[in-house]
Amino acid sequence: MLRLGLVNLINIGMQLHELRSKLKRPKIKRIGRGGKRGTTSGKGQKGQKARAGHKIRPAERDLLSRLPKLRGVKNRPHHDGVFVVKTGQMERIFGDKPVSRGTLLQAGFIRRFNDKVKILDQGEVKKAFAIEGLPISAKAKARIEKAGGTVK
Repeated sequence: MLRLGLVNLINIGMQLHELRSKLKRPKIKRIGRGGKRGTTSGKGQKGQKARAGHKIRPAERDLLSRLPKLRGVKNRPHHDGVFVVKTGQMERIFGDKPVSRGTLLQAGFIRRFNDKVKILDQGEVKKAFAIEGLPISAKAKARIEKAGGTVK
């Protein structure tokens, strides 16, 4: 008994490991501490998805980065769909043939049979043309009829 009393008297002073803070440290949320989930807490086993702060790159971004970038001129003039045939051009190319969609296609004025086309007045007309089933401007019609041609 006496011995125990002496030991207690010697240890009356405080030690460093006995110091305690007045403020409590906030508890860090950690997985696998009780509850219904257990050790892995629904994160599965090992791997990237089980680690903290895992991020997976979206597949769409990787696919887009593999596509080639668009380069070059973007403002090329577009064809509005109507091919223009001038009376001066007809004078040089068509002789006594009737001018129709078929003859314009053979001469290379239009690309396809159903392309839109219109005959406009520009240039001299000395030959008598026979125009069949084509839209034509009023001035071009007057000039062709004045030269002895027909428009149907």
